[in-house]
Amino acid sequence: MATPDFVLALREQVGHDLLWLTGVTAVVTRGEGGDQQLLVVRRADNGAWTPVTGIVDPGEQPAVAAEREVLEEAGVVAVAERLAWVQTIPPMRYPNGDEAQYMDLVFRCRWVSGDPHPADGENTEAEWRTVSGLPAMSDNMRMRVEVALSDESSARFER
Repeated sequence: MATPDFVLALREQVGHDLLWLTGVTAVVTRGEGGDQQLLVVRRADNGAWTPVTGIVDPGEQPAVAAEREVLEEAGVVAVAERLAWVQTIPPMRYPNGDEAQYMDLVFRCRWVSGDPHPADGENTEAEWRTVSGLPAMSDNMRMRVEVALSDESSARFER
């Protein structure tokens, strides 16, 4: 599902006005060392390659949201192991005129099972790639991956 029902309900009240939403980015790893792979998806709306991203539902724990999004979007079961980065993304305007700004929580996740595939229509491709073989990504998406893969023991906070 591209837009959660609760966001559609809010849009009925506020129209295209700016919504403040909580998002998650799930950087899913499989394997270790030189054999480590990352799950990446190609978005259906703009063709960009990214880790799995999504919106936290009201009352949902963010780590659970990251795991849910990975399963919904790529058919992969993963476990969130570490909160890596908390950042606010600049406001954005969608093609339909809706405006949103996200507090994004980046989680490093570990693959448990499943072969990636575009599971819910939000993506046209889903696959494993080595860190050295990642497709081109925006600078911010690349940074999300780097921070999630870092050896930092605690989350990074922007100031």
